[in-house]
Amino acid sequence: MDDYAHSVEAAGAELPPALAAYAAHLLRRAYIRSNRLAPEFVPVGGGAGSARDFQVLAAIGEPTASYSQQDLGERLGINRTTMVKLIDRLEAAGQVIRSRNPEDRRSYVLALTDEGRAAIKALEPAMSASDDRLTAALNPEQRDRLDELLATLLSRPQPPGEQRRTGSLIAQAHHFVRRGIEDALTDVGLQARHFGALTVLADGPCSQQQLARRLGISDQAILQIVDDLEHAGRVVRERDPLDRRRYALRLTDPGQEALRTSRQVVEAAESELGRTLGADGRAELHGLLITLLRADV
Repeated sequence: MDDYAHSVEAAGAELPPALAAYAAHLLRRAYIRSNRLAPEFVPVGGGAGSARDFQVLAAIGEPTASYSQQDLGERLGINRTTMVKLIDRLEAAGQVIRSRNPEDRRSYVLALTDEGRAAIKALEPAMSASDDRLTAALNPEQRDRLDELLATLLSRPQPPGEQRRTGSLIAQAHHFVRRGIEDALTDVGLQARHFGALTVLADGPCSQQQLARRLGISDQAILQIVDDLEHAGRVVRERDPLDRRRYALRLTDPGQEALRTSRQVVEAAESELGRTLGADGRAELHGLLITLLRADV
Protein backbone atom coordinates (compact mmCIF):
# COMPACT_ATOMS: atom_id res chain seq x y z
CA MET A 1 0.00 0.00 0.00
CA ASP A 2 1.38 3.38 -0.91
CA ASP A 3 2.25 6.06 1.60
CA TYR A 4 0.93 9.65 1.63
CA ALA A 5 4.26 11.20 0.72
CA HIS A 6 4.62 9.11 -2.45
CA SER A 7 1.37 10.29 -4.05
CA VAL A 8 2.22 13.11 -6.44
CA GLU A 9 -0.10 14.36 -9.17
CA ALA A 10 1.58 14.61 -12.55
CA ALA A 11 1.64 17.89 -14.44
CA GLY A 12 -0.90 17.81 -17.27
CA ALA A 13 -2.52 14.67 -15.85
CA GLU A 14 -5.06 13.02 -18.15
CA LEU A 15 -8.08 10.85 -17.34
CA PRO A 16 -8.11 7.88 -19.75
CA PRO A 17 -11.65 6.62 -20.51
CA ALA A 18 -10.66 3.01 -19.78
CA LEU A 19 -9.71 3.92 -16.21
CA ALA A 20 -12.34 6.61 -15.72
CA ALA A 21 -14.93 3.81 -15.77
CA TYR A 22 -13.67 2.60 -12.38
CA ALA A 23 -14.75 4.42 -9.21
CA ALA A 24 -11.67 2.98 -7.48
CA HIS A 25 -9.39 4.80 -9.92
CA LEU A 26 -11.35 8.03 -9.56
CA LEU A 27 -10.99 7.81 -5.78
CA ARG A 28 -7.26 7.32 -6.27
CA ARG A 29 -7.04 10.40 -8.49
CA ALA A 30 -9.14 12.47 -6.09
CA TYR A 31 -6.88 11.37 -3.22
CA ILE A 32 -3.76 12.41 -5.12
CA ARG A 33 -5.31 15.77 -5.95
CA SER A 34 -6.30 16.28 -2.33
CA ASN A 35 -2.67 15.71 -1.34
CA ARG A 36 -1.49 18.26 -3.88
CA LEU A 37 -3.91 20.88 -2.58
CA ALA A 38 -3.17 20.17 1.08
CA PRO A 39 -1.82 23.19 2.98
CA GLU A 40 1.57 23.39 4.64
CA PHE A 41 1.58 24.25 8.33
CA VAL A 42 3.91 25.50 10.98
CA PRO A 43 3.78 22.57 13.45
CA VAL A 44 1.37 23.20 16.31
CA GLY A 45 3.15 22.80 19.63
CA GLY A 46 5.94 20.84 17.95
CA GLY A 47 3.43 18.17 16.94
CA ALA A 48 0.86 18.25 14.12
CA GLY A 49 2.30 20.00 11.10
CA SER A 50 0.79 18.45 7.98
CA ALA A 51 -2.51 17.44 6.43
CA ARG A 52 -1.71 13.82 7.26
CA ASP A 53 -1.13 14.72 10.91
CA PHE A 54 -4.49 16.49 10.90
CA GLN A 55 -6.21 13.41 9.45
CA VAL A 56 -4.62 11.23 12.13
CA LEU A 57 -5.73 13.52 14.96
CA ALA A 58 -9.22 13.90 13.47
CA ALA A 59 -9.64 10.12 13.17
CA ILE A 60 -8.47 9.52 16.75
CA GLY A 61 -10.85 12.22 17.94
CA GLU A 62 -14.00 10.75 16.39
CA PRO A 63 -16.69 10.17 19.04
CA THR A 64 -16.68 6.37 18.80
CA ALA A 65 -13.00 5.92 17.83
CA SER A 66 -10.87 3.30 19.56
CA TYR A 67 -7.87 2.76 17.30
CA SER A 68 -4.60 0.97 17.79
CA GLN A 69 -1.68 2.23 15.73
CA GLN A 70 -2.10 -0.71 13.37
CA ASP A 71 -5.84 -0.13 12.91
CA LEU A 72 -5.33 3.56 12.25
CA GLY A 73 -2.47 2.91 9.83
CA GLU A 74 -4.62 0.49 7.82
CA ARG A 75 -7.52 2.91 7.69
CA LEU A 76 -5.38 5.85 6.56
CA GLY A 77 -2.95 3.93 4.35
CA ILE A 78 0.12 4.71 6.46
CA ASN A 79 2.74 2.01 6.80
CA ARG A 80 3.74 0.70 10.22
CA THR A 81 7.16 2.36 10.43
CA THR A 82 5.80 5.76 9.46
CA MET A 83 2.85 5.44 11.83
CA VAL A 84 5.08 4.59 14.80
CA LYS A 85 7.23 7.66 14.19
CA LEU A 86 4.17 9.85 13.64
CA ILE A 87 2.46 8.78 16.87
CA ASP A 88 5.75 9.07 18.79
CA ARG A 89 6.01 12.69 17.63
CA LEU A 90 2.41 13.54 18.45
CA GLU A 91 2.72 11.87 21.85
CA ALA A 92 5.94 13.77 22.62
CA ALA A 93 4.05 16.99 21.78
CA GLY A 94 1.34 16.02 24.26
CA GLN A 95 -1.36 15.78 21.57
CA VAL A 96 -1.95 12.01 21.75
CA ILE A 97 -1.71 9.44 24.52
CA ARG A 98 -1.42 5.67 24.35
CA SER A 99 -3.25 3.51 26.88
CA ARG A 100 -3.74 -0.23 27.31
CA ASN A 101 -6.60 -1.66 25.32
CA PRO A 102 -9.05 -3.06 27.91
CA GLU A 103 -10.17 -5.68 25.37
CA ASP A 104 -6.60 -6.77 24.52
CA ARG A 105 -3.95 -5.98 27.14
CA ARG A 106 -1.20 -6.69 24.60
CA SER A 107 -2.13 -3.65 22.51
CA TYR A 108 -2.61 0.07 23.02
CA VAL A 109 -5.39 2.40 21.95
CA LEU A 110 -4.92 6.04 21.02
CA ALA A 111 -6.75 9.01 22.48
CA LEU A 112 -6.63 12.78 21.99
CA THR A 113 -5.53 15.15 24.71
CA ASP A 114 -6.74 18.72 25.16
CA GLU A 115 -3.62 19.79 23.24
CA GLY A 116 -4.61 17.44 20.41
CA ARG A 117 -8.09 18.92 20.23
CA ALA A 118 -6.56 22.40 20.23
CA ALA A 119 -4.30 21.39 17.33
CA ILE A 120 -7.30 20.22 15.30
CA LYS A 121 -9.04 23.52 15.97
CA ALA A 122 -5.94 25.47 14.92
CA LEU A 123 -5.48 23.50 11.68
CA GLU A 124 -9.16 23.27 10.76
CA PRO A 125 -9.49 26.61 8.85
CA ALA A 126 -6.64 25.80 6.45
CA MET A 127 -7.90 22.25 5.93
CA SER A 128 -11.42 23.54 5.24
CA ALA A 129 -10.04 26.00 2.70
CA SER A 130 -8.16 23.13 1.03
CA ASP A 131 -11.37 21.07 0.87
CA ASP A 132 -13.17 24.05 -0.66
CA ARG A 133 -10.58 24.18 -3.44
CA LEU A 134 -10.75 20.42 -3.94
CA THR A 135 -14.55 20.51 -4.34
CA ALA A 136 -14.75 23.84 -6.20
CA ALA A 137 -16.55 22.21 -9.16
CA LEU A 138 -19.33 20.87 -6.91
CA ASN A 139 -22.27 22.90 -5.64
CA PRO A 140 -23.13 22.59 -1.91
CA GLU A 141 -25.75 19.90 -2.51
CA GLN A 142 -23.34 17.85 -4.62
CA ARG A 143 -20.60 18.13 -2.04
CA ASP A 144 -22.98 17.07 0.74
CA ARG A 145 -24.00 14.08 -1.36
CA LEU A 146 -20.37 13.15 -2.05
CA ASP A 147 -19.60 13.28 1.67
CA GLU A 148 -22.67 11.17 2.39
CA LEU A 149 -21.75 8.51 -0.16
CA LEU A 150 -18.15 8.32 1.06
CA ALA A 151 -19.27 8.02 4.68
CA THR A 152 -21.71 5.25 3.69
CA LEU A 153 -18.95 3.43 1.83
CA LEU A 154 -16.90 3.54 5.03
CA SER A 155 -19.91 2.36 7.10
CA ARG A 156 -19.59 5.52 9.16
CA PRO A 157 -22.52 7.88 8.53
CA GLN A 158 -21.75 11.46 9.54
CA PRO A 159 -23.72 12.84 12.49
CA PRO A 160 -25.87 15.88 11.61
CA GLY A 161 -23.92 19.13 11.89
CA GLU A 162 -20.49 17.43 11.92
CA GLN A 163 -17.68 19.43 10.33
CA ARG A 164 -17.31 18.40 6.67
CA ARG A 165 -13.88 16.98 5.86
CA THR A 166 -14.19 15.84 2.26
CA GLY A 167 -10.45 15.36 1.75
CA SER A 168 -10.23 13.06 4.76
CA LEU A 169 -13.24 11.06 3.59
CA ILE A 170 -11.72 10.69 0.13
CA ALA A 171 -8.41 9.51 1.60
CA GLN A 172 -10.08 6.94 3.83
CA ALA A 173 -12.41 5.72 1.07
CA HIS A 174 -9.49 5.41 -1.34
CA HIS A 175 -7.46 3.31 1.09
CA PHE A 176 -10.48 1.18 2.02
CA VAL A 177 -11.32 0.36 -1.60
CA ARG A 178 -7.69 -0.04 -2.63
CA ARG A 179 -6.98 -2.44 0.23
CA GLY A 180 -9.80 -4.69 -0.97
CA ILE A 181 -8.51 -4.63 -4.54
CA GLU A 182 -4.91 -5.27 -3.47
CA ASP A 183 -6.00 -8.28 -1.42
CA ALA A 184 -8.01 -9.64 -4.34
CA LEU A 185 -5.14 -9.14 -6.79
CA THR A 186 -2.64 -11.05 -4.65
CA ASP A 187 -3.38 -14.37 -6.37
CA VAL A 188 -2.82 -12.73 -9.76
CA GLY A 189 0.62 -11.48 -8.73
CA LEU A 190 -0.27 -7.85 -9.43
CA GLN A 191 -0.98 -4.66 -7.54
CA ALA A 192 -3.58 -2.02 -8.28
CA ARG A 193 -0.93 0.28 -9.73
CA HIS A 194 0.09 -2.44 -12.20
CA PHE A 195 -3.52 -2.90 -13.29
CA GLY A 196 -3.78 0.80 -14.09
CA ALA A 197 -0.65 0.72 -16.23
CA LEU A 198 -1.73 -2.43 -18.10
CA THR A 199 -5.15 -0.91 -18.76
CA VAL A 200 -3.64 2.23 -20.30
CA LEU A 201 -1.16 0.25 -22.40
CA ALA A 202 -3.97 -1.91 -23.75
CA ASP A 203 -5.00 1.12 -25.82
CA GLY A 204 -1.62 1.05 -27.58
CA PRO A 205 2.10 1.63 -26.98
CA CYS A 206 3.17 4.88 -25.34
CA SER A 207 6.24 6.40 -23.77
CA GLN A 208 6.96 6.14 -20.06
CA GLN A 209 6.24 9.86 -19.68
CA GLN A 210 2.90 9.51 -21.45
CA LEU A 211 1.99 6.57 -19.24
CA ALA A 212 2.74 8.62 -16.12
CA ARG A 213 0.56 11.48 -17.37
CA ARG A 214 -2.34 9.15 -18.17
CA LEU A 215 -2.12 7.53 -14.76
CA GLY A 216 -1.97 10.97 -13.13
CA ILE A 217 1.35 10.35 -11.33
CA SER A 218 4.83 11.78 -11.51
CA ASP A 219 7.63 10.55 -13.79
CA GLN A 220 9.47 9.36 -10.70
CA ALA A 221 6.49 7.34 -9.44
CA ILE A 222 6.12 5.50 -12.76
CA LEU A 223 9.65 4.06 -12.68
CA GLN A 224 8.95 1.23 -10.22
CA ILE A 225 5.69 0.30 -11.93
CA VAL A 226 7.36 -0.07 -15.32
CA ASP A 227 10.34 -1.92 -13.81
CA ASP A 228 7.98 -4.41 -12.12
CA LEU A 229 6.02 -5.09 -15.31
CA GLU A 230 9.14 -5.33 -17.47
CA HIS A 231 10.83 -7.72 -15.04
CA ALA A 232 7.71 -9.95 -15.09
CA GLY A 233 7.72 -10.00 -18.89
CA ARG A 234 4.38 -8.20 -19.14
CA VAL A 235 5.77 -5.09 -20.82
CA VAL A 236 8.62 -4.52 -23.26
CA ARG A 237 10.39 -1.38 -24.44
CA GLU A 238 10.65 -0.92 -28.19
CA ARG A 239 11.68 1.88 -30.49
CA ASP A 240 8.80 4.27 -31.04
CA PRO A 241 7.86 3.90 -34.73
CA LEU A 242 6.88 7.59 -34.79
CA ASP A 243 10.16 8.77 -33.30
CA ARG A 244 13.13 6.39 -33.46
CA ARG A 245 14.96 8.42 -30.84
CA ARG A 246 12.46 7.36 -28.20
CA TYR A 247 11.26 4.12 -26.68
CA ALA A 248 7.62 3.08 -26.32
CA LEU A 249 6.16 0.58 -23.86
CA ARG A 250 4.10 -2.28 -25.28
CA LEU A 251 2.06 -5.06 -23.67
CA THR A 252 3.30 -8.60 -24.26
CA ASP A 253 1.05 -11.65 -24.50
CA PRO A 254 1.61 -12.40 -20.77
CA GLY A 255 0.72 -8.76 -20.11
CA GLN A 256 -2.53 -9.13 -22.04
CA GLU A 257 -3.38 -12.27 -20.08
CA ALA A 258 -2.55 -10.58 -16.76
CA LEU A 259 -4.83 -7.70 -17.72
CA ARG A 260 -7.74 -10.02 -18.58
CA THR A 261 -7.42 -11.83 -15.27
CA SER A 262 -6.95 -8.73 -13.14
CA ARG A 263 -9.81 -6.91 -14.87
CA GLN A 264 -12.20 -9.59 -13.61
CA VAL A 265 -10.89 -9.06 -10.07
CA VAL A 266 -11.20 -5.27 -10.22
CA GLU A 267 -14.67 -5.39 -11.75
CA ALA A 268 -15.80 -7.72 -8.95
CA ALA A 269 -14.51 -5.16 -6.44
CA GLU A 270 -16.41 -2.43 -8.28
CA SER A 271 -19.57 -4.54 -8.06
CA GLU A 272 -19.07 -4.64 -4.29
CA LEU A 273 -19.32 -0.84 -4.27
CA GLY A 274 -22.70 -1.23 -5.93
CA ARG A 275 -23.84 -3.61 -3.21
CA THR A 276 -22.79 -1.10 -0.54
CA LEU A 277 -24.09 2.08 -2.16
CA GLY A 278 -26.76 0.66 -4.45
CA ALA A 279 -26.54 0.90 -8.22
CA ASP A 280 -27.77 4.50 -8.21
CA GLY A 281 -25.38 5.45 -5.40
CA ARG A 282 -22.42 3.95 -7.21
CA ALA A 283 -23.35 5.88 -10.37
CA GLU A 284 -23.73 9.07 -8.33
CA LEU A 285 -20.33 8.62 -6.73
CA HIS A 286 -18.77 8.04 -10.13
CA GLY A 287 -20.37 11.16 -11.59
CA LEU A 288 -19.45 13.38 -8.65
CA LEU A 289 -15.82 12.26 -8.72
CA ILE A 290 -15.63 12.88 -12.49
CA THR A 291 -16.95 16.42 -11.94
CA LEU A 292 -14.49 17.02 -9.11
CA LEU A 293 -11.52 15.79 -11.15
CA ARG A 294 -12.33 17.81 -14.26
CA ALA A 295 -12.08 21.07 -12.36
CA ASP A 296 -9.02 23.16 -13.21
CA VAL A 297 -7.32 23.67 -9.84
